[in-house]
Amino acid sequence: MKKLLVANRGEIALRVFRAARSLGVATVAVVAPDDKGSLHARGADESVAISSYLAPEEHVRSAHETGADAVHPGYGFLAENGDFAELVESAGLTFVGPSPATLRAGGDKLAAKAIAREAGVPVVPDGDAAEIGFPLLVKAAAGGGGRGMRVVRSASELDDALAAARREAQAAFGDDRVYLERYLERPRHVEIQLLADAHGTVAALGERECSIQRRHQKVLEEAPSPALDPGLRARMSDAAVRFAEAIGYRSAGTAEFVLDGEEFFFLELNARIQVEHPVTEQVTGVDLVQWQLRIEEGDRLDLATNSLLQGHAVEVRLYAEDPRTFLPQSGTVERLRLPDSVRVESGVAEGDDIGVAYDPLIAKLISYGDSREQALDRLGAALADTEVGGVTTNLPFLRWLVAHPAVRAGETTTAFLVEHPPLSAPAPLPDRVWRTPFRLNLAPAPLLPPPDVDAGSHDAGLSAEASTVAAPMPGTVIRVLVDPGAHVKARQPLVVLEAMKMETPLVSPYDATVRAVRVAEGDRVAAGAVLVDLEE
Repeated sequence: MKKLLVANRGEIALRVFRAARSLGVATVAVVAPDDKGSLHARGADESVAISSYLAPEEHVRSAHETGADAVHPGYGFLAENGDFAELVESAGLTFVGPSPATLRAGGDKLAAKAIAREAGVPVVPDGDAAEIGFPLLVKAAAGGGGRGMRVVRSASELDDALAAARREAQAAFGDDRVYLERYLERPRHVEIQLLADAHGTVAALGERECSIQRRHQKVLEEAPSPALDPGLRARMSDAAVRFAEAIGYRSAGTAEFVLDGEEFFFLELNARIQVEHPVTEQVTGVDLVQWQLRIEEGDRLDLATNSLLQGHAVEVRLYAEDPRTFLPQSGTVERLRLPDSVRVESGVAEGDDIGVAYDPLIAKLISYGDSREQALDRLGAALADTEVGGVTTNLPFLRWLVAHPAVRAGETTTAFLVEHPPLSAPAPLPDRVWRTPFRLNLAPAPLLPPPDVDAGSHDAGLSAEASTVAAPMPGTVIRVLVDPGAHVKARQPLVVLEAMKMETPLVSPYDATVRAVRVAEGDRVAAGAVLVDLEE
């Protein structure tokens, strides 16, 4: 491998560039028309313009034009697309990742679950709505990262959820297939990091806890998980390895599980490098991206597995988004001060613009300590030293999160942000002696909706008289659901706005009559633009 093209953008492209350079490999960046001037375009040895990050033939053309002999897909976009991997290999290039056949088997969530069952790995039930009942989860078959995912609590919501999930999946992955799966209300989300070489060796490098999520995307990740003991870690690692062996896996990958007490269920295989891979690197000392490249060169894995785990690491994701609603924001980063006391992975520099077309991630902050408490303390201090100006970010939320008593106690589930609304005053936890052994002494957990049921619904942007509904962020109107004169109920969706390849229904704040609709489907609108006029 002499020259590597990274078929991606942002911080993951820069991360792969660094790994390649450390091995003496030259780098090529690809840049879409609406991404000119981005940091990753300035971070490679050379760059080339392409029409879209989702256009497979454009990456192959660019590799040939620049003399690259290998392609790394990063995460998202085409990273788990078997047809893309096949096109790369048929063009005489090396695809840094699993084989096309393995990508099709592992990247297709339904096929992956069937293989898991055959390998004796427990899975969450899936099927049609009549079989699995409600609540259920609509999921994209070809991707992850929260795109193409909807929680559905009743039959009346299903058709709209399916349509929205298909649109998001098509926009994010170029594949609109979705499926239905039983929804588990309050599990933990735990994943096992895998590395597999071309000689049949599969290594499990411990787990990551990723339970704190918004919009079905992770916010805080840590390694190891506070919920696992050595026995449970061994059982989950064994299940992950069995699945990887069953599909003939090669490269870095992650087996995702939901955990309820001692019982776990396989969700899916992320057949790529993960956003949160740095926490595993911190506690193992293993450079996962370097190993991806070394595996393609034919190197054999010479790693121990869970015996590598030392200390504790925590990662948070700094986004351009509202710290309470998590709706994406755009603008120019006028000031950016990132700490030097922890590891930082950034895809944005001071002076860069954050638009509406891509994920609004600014940076990842990763702390390490000898203990979990020390890692969280260091991350809290690093967040205190972080400054971002010119664009709204979730920095206040991250500072609140890292200091939260439930997070400090390691007692979080996927329902954390429902039971503890962002920036709310933390309720005191009972004394630790009463929490774990004597849960029957505690009041039952409130039966609140699961996280993100309404995360895509937004009724902010109202005028002082609450007579208009405005766009909370720049985006494209993809659906107009009401006409002038219509009578609407409180929380009824009025308009669906798309930004960063995620859909946000904007809802009525109260029972009202629609006085006027100011936009049409396909319109691009700025933040604050009035979309619908209402009257009581």
